[in-house]
Amino acid sequence: MREETPEKPAPLRSGYTTGSCATATSLAAARLLLQGVASDAVRIVLPRGQGVLMRLTFCRAWEDGAEAGTLKDAGDDPDVTHGALVFARVRLVPQPGVRFIAGPGVGTVTRPGLVLAVGEPAINPVPRQMIGGHLEQLALEAGYGGGFEVAIGVEGGAELALKTMNPRLGILGGLSILGTTGIVRPFSCAAYIASIHQGIDVARANGFTHLAACTGNASEDAMRRRYGLDDTALIEMGDFAGAVLKHLRKAPVARLSLCGGFGKISKLAAGHLDLHSRHSSIDLPQLTGWAAGLGGDEALQQAMREANTSQQALALAAAQGIDLGDEVCRHALRFARGIVPPQVRLEVFAIDRQGNLVGQAGADP
Repeated sequence: MREETPEKPAPLRSGYTTGSCATATSLAAARLLLQGVASDAVRIVLPRGQGVLMRLTFCRAWEDGAEAGTLKDAGDDPDVTHGALVFARVRLVPQPGVRFIAGPGVGTVTRPGLVLAVGEPAINPVPRQMIGGHLEQLALEAGYGGGFEVAIGVEGGAELALKTMNPRLGILGGLSILGTTGIVRPFSCAAYIASIHQGIDVARANGFTHLAACTGNASEDAMRRRYGLDDTALIEMGDFAGAVLKHLRKAPVARLSLCGGFGKISKLAAGHLDLHSRHSSIDLPQLTGWAAGLGGDEALQQAMREANTSQQALALAAAQGIDLGDEVCRHALRFARGIVPPQVRLEVFAIDRQGNLVGQAGADP
């Protein structure tokens, strides 16, 4: 077996979610208003009880309130918000409780299907709970009986959001403030998986019954050309095929098209749900065995075993008239079929590096 990319042997560093950043900055700004303390760091308690000290970039008066900011540290997680300035602007209001506002760089929900109602700022429930809990405790300590208006912002968030699935989910104007534990685990990609689930939920809520889950831009383009699907029906799954297939158990659709590069689909065919090279490898001996089952001779088998890439193995098979692409898709379909509910019509497509279809299996077009 051959790894597509090298492993990273060094220990990986955890970081903090945008929800943790928003909580720390909200608390610091509110503390400046109620206690007159301008902090350069603030301690918050995460949802699972850990206390963490978060450094602040600034904490100062702002118009008729206060603001505080921190640079998001995502650790070694590949996160578009790593290094972004997350800030909170807080005002005191007479009504008890917390009213949330989408500040600059934070999006607003415009489509049904998400956990937040249409028109709400894209500040997810757990970050809201974290912010609310810390501000309520501060109000008790300060003997304050009123409430707070909290605007959360991300510097450059509108531009960063274009690199995420937010526009497709109907979250417009910026990023989402996310997090369920407060901690970003490196390469856990929990936020990405949550976006996949949200994408499916939004598509279903908006009446789309045929979805295409794709590993990247080339496979999306292939499905767009084939079916003319709306962007909302195109689910960018990346390497997380399992996140799509398992979510359909509780959120089924009438039809699902899975599409990815030949190498990625060969991993799915081999029974892997995470298609990243850190967790699964292309199995050239297995591809060779499938080619042999289709009539590939010993010379082809030897050449495939010595191939450098899955694409080379595919080309070798094609040169001998062996339809390896369809065979790989059939195995991938069989594996995926065992996960999704039977009422979902399922099909699998594989593409080459130029975006051309090189294999398919499953539901009729």
